[in-house]
Amino acid sequence: MRTQVVIVGAGPSGLLLGQLLHKAGVEAIILERQSADYVLSRIRAGVLEQVTTDLLDEAGVGERMHREGLTHSGFEILNQGKRHRIDLKTLTGGQSVMVYGQTEVTRDLMQARSAANLPTVYGAQNVTLADFDSSKPRVTYEKDDQTHVIDCDFIAGCDGFHGVCRASVPRQAITEYEKVYPFGWLGLLSDTPPVCEELIYVNSSRGFALCSQRSRNRSRYYLQVPLTDRVEQWSDEAFWNELRLRLDDEGRAKLVTGPSIEKSIAPLRSFVTEPLRFGRLFLAGDAGHIVPPTGAKGLNLAATDVKYLSQALIEFYNDKTDAGINDYSQRCLRRIWRGERFSWWFTQLMHTFSDDGPIAAKFQQAELDYLLNSESGLRTMAENYVGLPLNFGEPTKG
Repeated sequence: MRTQVVIVGAGPSGLLLGQLLHKAGVEAIILERQSADYVLSRIRAGVLEQVTTDLLDEAGVGERMHREGLTHSGFEILNQGKRHRIDLKTLTGGQSVMVYGQTEVTRDLMQARSAANLPTVYGAQNVTLADFDSSKPRVTYEKDDQTHVIDCDFIAGCDGFHGVCRASVPRQAITEYEKVYPFGWLGLLSDTPPVCEELIYVNSSRGFALCSQRSRNRSRYYLQVPLTDRVEQWSDEAFWNELRLRLDDEGRAKLVTGPSIEKSIAPLRSFVTEPLRFGRLFLAGDAGHIVPPTGAKGLNLAATDVKYLSQALIEFYNDKTDAGINDYSQRCLRRIWRGERFSWWFTQLMHTFSDDGPIAAKFQQAELDYLLNSESGLRTMAENYVGLPLNFGEPTKG
């Protein structure tokens, strides 16, 4: 079997890359270890930057997003019982974000790929990469007790933090940077109307909380919890009671509770791999970097990776140039580190770090006092939240 590009991973990154390549006439096969149903069952964030929504439109899958997604022109910070609205639209000259669940993005991309009858192999086991340091890489996998070999020109590793692609690179060729945070997010999904039309980020003496949504009738809430906690310890009633304690009177009055559809605890980490290209193997999305979810950057950084990678591969085939391929890692990493910095900073700003002692809380409140009462501080927060322009800081051509 032969194709031009093998994409490992059928999450939103891999599917989006496959769709963009297809529209440009580049052949790709997607391999996914899990089933399609399993991929769609994964609950992830859903705040999309303009760069990401534009890319989904470019891929031809934005119609339902624009019909059902919720445009947010601001968000709220609840600090010491007082709310402050961050007016994204005013502070950034008209920009906003789109609330549309990652599961729905994945579903739209899956349906587009299926409608075009493009090859996706679910349940591909024991995926093995070979010769990606040469001009003739290949990928081997097992399916239905048979071994399959795909010869290709390039391999795109879109298979996440625990995937095979980064693990296939020699350790001496990689530098990894990592920070693990001393807490996790306990998330609860419920078919209840959101407590607010916009997201509320809560800085509370009891710990961080986030009130978010997936639609006008489906809400997603998070609580900062110790890493030692287990989901089984948290009944729905216990979750709602703790959330009430972290909200203000207005939030408690408007909170509608109900049975959980899903509950999980996610650890928080900042992680970056350098470089992101190894011969003809490229890492994109969570395979190359992880951000804490506080800044809503994970899917958006992955989409930018896919934008750069799709451009590079299309230029290789259509314009016979290696320029985009050679610049891929550098271009991605510059944007990734900006997203990592903002996510780290916003996490430090909003969470309780009990091991750092009472002085840390004083520093945190002093910074919030400045930011929330300074137009420059608010603009910095807003510009980073909506996402910097795709070409921000890049040399001007011509």
